[in-house]
Amino acid sequence: MERITILHTNDLHSHFENWPRIRRYLANTRQQAEQAGDTVYTFDLGDNIDRVHPVSEATVGQKNIELMNQIGYDAATIGNNEGLGFMRAQLDHLYDHANFPVILGNILTGDTHKQPDWAIDHQVFTTPAGTRMLVLGLTAPYHLTYPLAGWYPIAVNPALTQLLQTYAGQFDVCVLLSHLGLDVDRQIAKRFPEVTVIIGSHTHHLLKHGEQDNHSLLAAAGKWGRYVGRITLDLEDHQLKRGQAGVVETATLPEQSGDAAEIGALDDLGKSILSEQRVANLPVAMEADPAGHPRLVQEGLHAVAEYAGTQAAILNAGLFLHDLPSGVVNQNQLHELLPHNMHVMKITLSGYDLWRLIQEFELARLFLRYFPQKGMGFRGKIFGEINYLGIAYDAKTHEVTWRGEPLSPTKQYTIAGLDHYLFIPFFPTISIVGQNQILYEDLLREVFAKYLAKHYPLT
Repeated sequence: MERITILHTNDLHSHFENWPRIRRYLANTRQQAEQAGDTVYTFDLGDNIDRVHPVSEATVGQKNIELMNQIGYDAATIGNNEGLGFMRAQLDHLYDHANFPVILGNILTGDTHKQPDWAIDHQVFTTPAGTRMLVLGLTAPYHLTYPLAGWYPIAVNPALTQLLQTYAGQFDVCVLLSHLGLDVDRQIAKRFPEVTVIIGSHTHHLLKHGEQDNHSLLAAAGKWGRYVGRITLDLEDHQLKRGQAGVVETATLPEQSGDAAEIGALDDLGKSILSEQRVANLPVAMEADPAGHPRLVQEGLHAVAEYAGTQAAILNAGLFLHDLPSGVVNQNQLHELLPHNMHVMKITLSGYDLWRLIQEFELARLFLRYFPQKGMGFRGKIFGEINYLGIAYDAKTHEVTWRGEPLSPTKQYTIAGLDHYLFIPFFPTISIVGQNQILYEDLLREVFAKYLAKHYPLT
């Protein structure tokens, strides 16, 4: 008999408040399991980085990699926050100093369709007893946005089919590092009996005791480092006889006296770096009001319209999280103001379809004013009040005007908005008939920073 123990983390999203306890648990558990005769592997499932944290933003993710290096991971895969939170030039160097391999089998370079230099499509680990464990990694293949960031995504089924065919006969056990979500994991379990273990992430699901689905054992450890996963595989003659999956809640693990200082130092470091980067000099304070039409949102509307080259724009006030004082503004203030991972998008519609889109915004206005929007790049609290630039709506007649003129039903109009509006379910006209162009080079806060630097220069 042989036992393999697998420890796993996922979807940390730069929530470092649990990191010291996670690090100690992984080190202690590995030591104890190895002393008991187990072969131990530790994996991360992606979305370790989230640019909402100032140190991840300030170091372009390098601090996250430095912290991951403390663990001794045997391998990791990427999530959409790594794959889409950075442009290709940044992601190409994210793992330059990593002491672990990145396993990723379904994202290729956008120009040559080759395996990225920083990733491998598989790894076979051989235990002291001779069992060959094939480890694969797949991430959610966002076909709309990965090409904009410089990558070519491959759908899950053809990617996994090709990988299993390529490495057929070279493994006894197959472990999939999945940043695909629970529904996809379950589909894989039904379609690919060769996959022994699927360690899941992306949808932040928690399987406290694992889940046996056909021939596959599914495991998952929630989000934000609140849990760490542990899997045990008992084998005989290199064949799996029994598998178990579970989690430990990090809140139940003991703290040490230096933990709070370590966590606080990461926050302080990021803020210190960003605070040194001056952006603009505001002559007056700019207030935020998530349920209103404040100065900040009006400036934001002009910023996205100018960036997109349009005469009209739409933004929700909940994007702007606090006021900006008068005087010199730095990158830390803008990061705290707009921590979202979202981009400006140009939306082109006929006059009739633009009229219909504005009706959708107006129908949702009261509901969204205090709606606790989550995910899809949004890192605020509520969606907030809808604000227009260059567009007006008459609630009595339902008439929509464009810069003071009635809409022409057949004329084409282009407005600036956010890619966020394409991904949430409230404005279907955008996805159904919109000609949409996501301007992916800059995040919203970077667009706003450029606007402020131009209109309120430091000198």
